[in-house]
Amino acid sequence: MAAPVRAALMITCLGDMFFPEVGVAMVRLLRGLGVEVQFPEGQTCCGMPLFNSGYHHDAALVAARTVRLFERAEHVVVPSGSCAWMVKTEYPGLLKHDPALRAAAESLARRTRELSQFLVEVLGVSRVDSPFEGKVTYHDSCHLLRGLGESASPRALLRGVPGVELVELPGADQCCGFGGSFSVRLPEVSSAILDRKLANVEATGARCLVACDAGCLMQMGGGLTRRGSAVKAVHLAEVLAGEVSR
Repeated sequence: MAAPVRAALMITCLGDMFFPEVGVAMVRLLRGLGVEVQFPEGQTCCGMPLFNSGYHHDAALVAARTVRLFERAEHVVVPSGSCAWMVKTEYPGLLKHDPALRAAAESLARRTRELSQFLVEVLGVSRVDSPFEGKVTYHDSCHLLRGLGESASPRALLRGVPGVELVELPGADQCCGFGGSFSVRLPEVSSAILDRKLANVEATGARCLVACDAGCLMQMGGGLTRRGSAVKAVHLAEVLAGEVSR
């Protein structure tokens, strides 16, 4: 019998603080697919807010700590494309002045994947027997799409759920307006971008708006609530695990 695939969950700070239900859905989904899920204690932010604000020294300290926490993980699975991008793309450069840490960061980068990529590339999943039913639309988060070049895996997984009808979102590849601290520094611009995004979402007639990034979900979910919209913003893991409430 082949040994089970082992994967460490990197929950991310937004997942920990605002979307714990996504972490629960991920664990149930992965275990249902035969994955042995691990959770290294002591994990915090990936360091992206520091990095994007120009505090590269402090971001490097966070990166070094994260690299050590996950150094023994066979695979690392992340629910947010932005955090996966940070680990895969920026950690090696942040730690370039320490050869041992840079090598460890490069190793971690090779073992880290956003959830949909892990399901498709590592597990070879093409169909998920989720009880979810309904019409959904999908938003491409900026870092997952442009940073990691991923757009196919989330859509393939959604189409692989028997009860799902996937409707393409007009302007799916356009930013939702969150952009981390951008939405705080330029709220008027952020809100204008969001309004255009949500108008397109509602025009699809979808029951749920699916995304693979906690920042996008926070931005779009908040906007949908303020509009009194019937559309619910959910993470891909919740659809695949059948954890979406009515």
